[in-house]
Amino acid sequence: MVYLTRRERFNAAHRLFKKEWSDEKNFEVFGKCSNPNWHGHNYTLFVTIKGEPNPETGFVINIKQLSKIVKEKVIEKIDHKNLNIDVDFMHAKIPTSENIAIAIWNEIEPDIKNLNADLHCVKVIETENNSVEYYGN
Repeated sequence: MVYLTRRERFNAAHRLFKKEWSDEKNFEVFGKCSNPNWHGHNYTLFVTIKGEPNPETGFVINIKQLSKIVKEKVIEKIDHKNLNIDVDFMHAKIPTSENIAIAIWNEIEPDIKNLNADLHCVKVIETENNSVEYYGN
């Protein structure tokens, strides 16, 4: 089994809040991340796939194909956007790093399967101190 990872970066704004809650309750649960005026991060994304190398090419998949999937399905939709408002695959989700990783997985996994590889991990780094890894259901 070989693991292949592609790194991308994106910048995005968000607000962690539940609209059903008061501002006080949101601040109690989400802290300054519930700022009604939003805040943002410079995220780093790692997408790792796994599989056996093709005997003809030596590739699990061509890294250019993985790059294209991640850019088209994720980066073009999410970079310099507001996660709460602008990103279709984040609609109706609280944009925590956990939910971002799960949503990215769901967005790209079918295309990776179509290339005869398996999605192994989606890792989202929100800050130098905080990151999330999602390995599927």
